[in-house]
Amino acid sequence: MGWILIGLVLVVVLLLVLRWRRPAWYWLAFGALAAMVRVRVRYADVMDACHLTVPASRWRLRIARWTKREIPRQRTPRLMRITPTRTGVRLRLGLRPGQDAFEFSAAADRLRHSFGVHQVTSRELKPGVVEVTMTGYDVLDQVRMPARCKPGTLRVPVALREDGGAFYRDYKETPHSITVGATQSGKSVFQRTVIKHLAPQPVALVGIDCKNGVELGAFARRLSALADNPDDAADLLDALVERMEGIYQVIRREQRISADTPDAEIAANIWDLPEHLRPVPVVVTIDEIAELALSAKRHDPRRDRIITALIRLAQLGRAAGIFLDIYGQRFGSDLGDGITMLRAQLTGRVVHRVNDEGSAKMAFGDISPHAVFAATQIPNARRGMAVVGYSTGEWVRIRTPHTRMRQAVAACNRHADLTPDLPELARFKPVLDPAPALVPVAVETRPEAA
Repeated sequence: MGWILIGLVLVVVLLLVLRWRRPAWYWLAFGALAAMVRVRVRYADVMDACHLTVPASRWRLRIARWTKREIPRQRTPRLMRITPTRTGVRLRLGLRPGQDAFEFSAAADRLRHSFGVHQVTSRELKPGVVEVTMTGYDVLDQVRMPARCKPGTLRVPVALREDGGAFYRDYKETPHSITVGATQSGKSVFQRTVIKHLAPQPVALVGIDCKNGVELGAFARRLSALADNPDDAADLLDALVERMEGIYQVIRREQRISADTPDAEIAANIWDLPEHLRPVPVVVTIDEIAELALSAKRHDPRRDRIITALIRLAQLGRAAGIFLDIYGQRFGSDLGDGITMLRAQLTGRVVHRVNDEGSAKMAFGDISPHAVFAATQIPNARRGMAVVGYSTGEWVRIRTPHTRMRQAVAACNRHADLTPDLPELARFKPVLDPAPALVPVAVETRPEAA
């Protein structure tokens, strides 16, 4: 008995250490099985306590009255499937008549406490079927990207989702985005991660950094153009608009619309062009939008040029292969005329820790009030954590793995040979400093003592 007791104590200690140091291993070895048993045992009681049941059908109630039997209990959603995952448990539920997917989203916090898991999210798969994902532990505490990420052209994994999956910045699906965050919130790390993963891809990177290039200047070897002051930024944006108009002329010439032309061969964007005519895509990174939008003058012609060019690029740039990544601490009407119109064109919304609720409302106010609340609850100690909102009203928490400046710069230098030369932006190409020459140093020699 003594040896058995010692063995049990050692097993318990091992599980506690494993849960502390390697939560993923603990979950796969023990936590997933325990969670599945807990869900099976508590399912009916939890659904009833969380008000996710419906009364029995009228026909069953009539039969119970005629036969003088006990009135049937409330009907729970059908548990169609329960599947363990690397980070949690996934339930597939069949809804009863009268239920909708919003009820499960609203009850997510109650389900989390009832089943004893870290996080619960839900989404509708198809009419009548809801998928509830339960995360067994805090995957955002120690960010480890999944080993099987599937990047592609203009699709890069940049963060870890709270359900354990990878969050991708997909420019073909979400052409333009705005990333908001306070100082020391992880916004710059998110930016570095995106640039690091875009460096080995056949795309042109353009930077606008009005802080004298302190953020984007380090990536100069991979940048096709860089503007480090508002005057150059206005000219660079005008040049991008000219490039966009030129690409549209190429697309128009290659449409070849006639009665016998198949629909699949009609060009409407650069991806429909033949490969030898397809222009290289351009990703424009704007480090701080406030430096471009703020002005001491009431009517500033330079500011009007900048905002007008940005709005045109956001409205028309996708088909021409021009994509915008805009970063800032705030992004609202207090930046002046045209900002809200520009924001309406930015589909992607990422909010890191903010100092006030108003900044979160600027990004998520037209998407989801729950996303606004989640963005204001990000703690100061969790740098890199953010909330991503979608135009459908859905949102999810993510956290970016820490990417040092040295890592991003090394990736840009390693793939500097992929930097395309764009004739329209040639005058904005960064001038690289040559390597310092080794100057011979005169060594003073002393005469030997006689």
